[in-house]
Amino acid sequence: MGGRATGASADDGIEGARGAGHIRRPAVREALARLGAALPAPARGALWAILGAAGIAIMTALIRHTSHELHPFVVGFFRSLFGLLIMMPWLMKVGLRGLKTKKLHLYLLRGTTGMIGLMTWFSAVAYIPVAEATALFFTSSLFATVLAIFVLGERVGPRRWGATLIGFAGVLVILRPGIVEPSYGAMLALASALTVGFSMTFVKLLSRTEPVFAIVTYMTIILTPLSLVPALFFWQWPSLATLGWLALLAGSGTIGHIGITRAFGLADTTAILPFFYFQLPFVALIGFVAFAELPDIYTWLGAGVIASSSIYIAHREARAARARGGDPPAPAAHT
Repeated sequence: MGGRATGASADDGIEGARGAGHIRRPAVREALARLGAALPAPARGALWAILGAAGIAIMTALIRHTSHELHPFVVGFFRSLFGLLIMMPWLMKVGLRGLKTKKLHLYLLRGTTGMIGLMTWFSAVAYIPVAEATALFFTSSLFATVLAIFVLGERVGPRRWGATLIGFAGVLVILRPGIVEPSYGAMLALASALTVGFSMTFVKLLSRTEPVFAIVTYMTIILTPLSLVPALFFWQWPSLATLGWLALLAGSGTIGHIGITRAFGLADTTAILPFFYFQLPFVALIGFVAFAELPDIYTWLGAGVIASSSIYIAHREARAARARGGDPPAPAAHT
């Protein structure tokens, strides 16, 4: 009798705890929703941008970690593969109707440049300190500004030209050519920024007529088989533990992209962009803790010059876009 009473009491306690959980979870969600609604849109956008920057920083560190076992090209393929798997439930829910397009050639160009940017970026992170690679990648928006002139026929005034040149001067601060011989990894990081600049230009072209869902989805679908081709030349099956790290790498990268996308959907680019550059302190902290890498003063100064120039260019582009009745594009994130 006593045992049964105790068992019943325990069961009741478990059920009560479950019931309380069912009550608490909606209450927590409701409280978070109220808190979010109480914050102004720019503040919510800033929080999303910081989350996105943290996700990209974690992904960058995991690229370095998994590259100790696998070639960067293989790591890049698994990042694409797991990214596609993460998106599959969303793709199955929406269906293929949103993928009808007459711009398949542009999607293929964007996918090809994105694949080159992916492989060169992953290789750069494997060879040079993660903070230096991140700082050099910030030049992608500068390359996109130059490419917009020749590919899109955009008009760029002397102020934006000046800011672009100052931004590229930040690269010289980081690399110090003539004093320090530029490394192979640094050249790969700049090559990645250039190709991602091309990818951003194709996104600008596509965004004139294509829905955002199609642009994001096609990139994922095209990138996975394309990234497999170079990976096959260096193929090595990952260990079970590394496979888990690769899944976490793809997950953190996806969170980063979601955070950045949500951020730029909530507020103007000029309000959000400074938080986008939180990637550098985040990745510098992780690099110091995980790999004992400490960025030198030239990396910080150069990154500051590049980021300041990019923010100013975004401000000028936002003014031009408002005059045209459109929105300026968000900056590139790591693929």
